[in-house]
Amino acid sequence: MSLTAGIVGLPNVGKSTLFNAITKKNILAANYPFATIDPNVGVVTVPDKRLEFLNNLYVPASLVPTAYEFTDIAGLVKGASQGEGLGNKFLSHIREVDAIVEVVRCFSDKDIIHVENSVDPIRDIEIINLELILADLEIIESRLGRVSKKALTTKDKDSLKEIEVLTKIKEALEKNIPARRVELDEEELELLKSFHFLTLKPIIYMANISEEDLLNDGNSYVDKVREYAKGENAKVIPVCAKMESELAELNDDDKIAFLNDLGISESGLDRLINATYDLLGLATYFTAGSDECRAWTFKKGMKAPACAGIIHSDFERGFIRAEVMSYEDLVKYGSEKGVREAGKMRLEGKEYVMQDGDICHFRFNV
Repeated sequence: MSLTAGIVGLPNVGKSTLFNAITKKNILAANYPFATIDPNVGVVTVPDKRLEFLNNLYVPASLVPTAYEFTDIAGLVKGASQGEGLGNKFLSHIREVDAIVEVVRCFSDKDIIHVENSVDPIRDIEIINLELILADLEIIESRLGRVSKKALTTKDKDSLKEIEVLTKIKEALEKNIPARRVELDEEELELLKSFHFLTLKPIIYMANISEEDLLNDGNSYVDKVREYAKGENAKVIPVCAKMESELAELNDDDKIAFLNDLGISESGLDRLINATYDLLGLATYFTAGSDECRAWTFKKGMKAPACAGIIHSDFERGFIRAEVMSYEDLVKYGSEKGVREAGKMRLEGKEYVMQDGDICHFRFNV
């Protein structure tokens, strides 16, 4: 699936350090604004313990996790929508992503400068929100100016509907309410799709904290971000980007030992990756056998033929049926044979909506 989460934030909040840790890429992470001038795209694998179980059960020749893209976007500053910093270029990069991970500085460190000269996570969030709102308003006003005349003279039904929906979004934005918080039906969302509104994109807040605060599950700054995020039903994931950067250098066994020593069951990045995967509306199905066990990403709501097409277009074109068992049933009965004997192996046709954790064998003919 070619879906991307974009990492945004003010300069020097830990975005590039986080991105380096996520993708294990060695991009420039410097203590000054605009260290990242062009967006950096990295593919991140999705941690999934179910794949470990399949690996132990089938002992395949290869094991392939699923993945999706993260894009690191250079730091926004106040006035970006008017071209401050590298403003419009950055905003256009955000427009291209499907979901936003907003990194918020929730740590104090006199050695790391803050572009606003003090630590205030809510102010920082609102600076970015305002720039995204202003950018969306500019698009709406431009579009309304073009379409209004046509609608008034021709009474064209589609144009009138477009004006109605854009006006609804405009009124919210003028009250400092992002478009994602506006109640919209499927028809309205479809109509807005082509505008790529920045404030319509789903969001997660990543609170960058110190290692000490991580062990306490946050601090007073994080509490403020959590309270703010409640208003838009968004998740907040506390992460220590500095520690994650160190973890990224370790092999899996050393990483587990390191986390165990700290009394942490899962790294902040693993939680962030899984939360973002869910935010993008993604889920995982598996194919399993002695040759290969593999996780495949699909968009929730996709039917079996389209999911088969993710493997190869011929699978979708010649789809006959899917042989499906759930991961939970495989764990419960211990083997494919056990699942069959329990009557839990299913044959699903073209209308079957794929579920997260399905283990599939597709039958097709072309």
